[in-house]
Amino acid sequence: MDVITNLINHLVEQGRLSVDGLEQLARMRITHPDITVPELLGRLGLVSEADLAAAWAGVLGWSRYSGGGLADETEELPSIPIRFLKYHAVVPVGFSADNVLDVVGSRPENDYPFKAIEYATGLRVQPLVGLQSEVEQLIEHSYGQGRTALGSLTDHFNDAVQLDDIDHLKDLASEAPVIKLVNLILQRAVELLASDVHIEPFESRLIVRYRVDGLLREAESLPVSSAAAVISRIKIMAKLDIAERRLPQDGRITFRVQGRQLDLRVSSLPTSFGESVVMRLLDRQTIAFDFIDLGFEGVRLKRFLDLLQRPHGILLVTGPTGSGKTTTLYAALSRLNTPERKIITIEDPVEYQLDGINQMQVKPGIGLDFAGALRSIVRQDPDVIMIGEIRDLETCRIAIQSALTGHLVLSTLHTNSACASLARLLDMGAESYMLASTISGVLAQRLVRRLDPAQCESFIAPDAVIAEHKLDQYTLDRPIKLYRPKLNASNGGYQGRVAVTELLVMSEEIRALLIGKVDSVALEQAARMNGLRTLYEDGLRLALSGVTSLEEVLRVTRDESAVVT
Repeated sequence: MDVITNLINHLVEQGRLSVDGLEQLARMRITHPDITVPELLGRLGLVSEADLAAAWAGVLGWSRYSGGGLADETEELPSIPIRFLKYHAVVPVGFSADNVLDVVGSRPENDYPFKAIEYATGLRVQPLVGLQSEVEQLIEHSYGQGRTALGSLTDHFNDAVQLDDIDHLKDLASEAPVIKLVNLILQRAVELLASDVHIEPFESRLIVRYRVDGLLREAESLPVSSAAAVISRIKIMAKLDIAERRLPQDGRITFRVQGRQLDLRVSSLPTSFGESVVMRLLDRQTIAFDFIDLGFEGVRLKRFLDLLQRPHGILLVTGPTGSGKTTTLYAALSRLNTPERKIITIEDPVEYQLDGINQMQVKPGIGLDFAGALRSIVRQDPDVIMIGEIRDLETCRIAIQSALTGHLVLSTLHTNSACASLARLLDMGAESYMLASTISGVLAQRLVRRLDPAQCESFIAPDAVIAEHKLDQYTLDRPIKLYRPKLNASNGGYQGRVAVTELLVMSEEIRALLIGKVDSVALEQAARMNGLRTLYEDGLRLALSGVTSLEEVLRVTRDESAVVT
């Protein structure tokens, strides 16, 4: 019995892999023979990274890496090419008794890298099982830029800082090493094309993570003694109160890096071990307010633009946090922005400044909320109003009144589908006949990672996959081809993101059903009869055209695919 069979049996015995998951794994092994079983388990979300590492430790009899931290800076680790370490997902972490080199690996099914390190160093190797994220972070710190660029700076932080000594905190945050450290973190975020930077203090370390193409990536781990100075530096830059550590705060930073000016939206949140800070990078040069670049095309783009050209009504964009709703609304405003139209927005916060558009930021602390601001805006004689989010019944009713009095109203909701948005507004208490007479359309969207053309390959879709997802209904090409990242592609084979969308255009039939207060399932059935294409179906279109992979579509639209018939 081989080691992979032992691994699967162990996961089943421990209750970590279900019968359904086992069947799904078997199907995918047939259709993707070049992808390893552990990688398939992770891609399909059948087993967590931690459970897989624990299973490997149980099957191989190895110890599970539990250091949580980093190799001792005083230890001289053997010189091994970083490319080798990243390719094989292994990293030396230090020495145990009798000069044995501890090496952590996240893909222990292959013992070649451990033997290669033994041969190259002349040392006996003790293999340990670690998480992929742990290995990447350890490589970065011990062999990558984390050691060379950050290592020299973090030596500055040796002594614990008294958080109550505000003057000392200000002095420390203004010293050159701290300034350089924060600048380096922001510079790396720009280099990685990250959308967010997360700085999170824990008991033994300060973690820096970057969100790239929607997924968090741990890159640096700093001494916990640096937390107070680093976070104070960021709060000073964002003009926040560094003495206030009990309440969340929000601020903004204008920062120039690599010749480009960035706006950073800063949020601080008190946690058990200090303040967690998240910075959202707003780079006007890298954001495309163009529907083609966002993924709109064909009939769907034409129908959406038709909705934008209507003189009045409500057009909603819906989806979870981070699904690109605001970017879509900004693209819509850019299209509508002409000298003949007056456009006013109410946002929380204002993310991008658009020339020729009056933008207002809500300030709940002084009583300026969405509803209060909206009441004042309608007296400003606007043609188009954009509301950052409809959060309550009062805002919803004022938006309806604005649409009834001749305004085009754009806004967002946090719901899972276009039809669910109508049900959400009814749940808020909005009158069904008012919604039916004012809402002109609802756009639901998600973001999927876009395949890098230089790092992807096509393959003929297996019959089982074609049958499961009914791919023959979405393309006339034969044979049917799908696309995937090349094995060991850099950055996972993806670069950038594109929207998958679902556009509901209100028809008389749907208005009648809405007045009758039917549920979202009945509304969706009627909408599909009128040409609605779901998020899942739009994702399949992108997968078949090579824009993204089928696995990426299923990752983002898995819930929606379960209800498509």
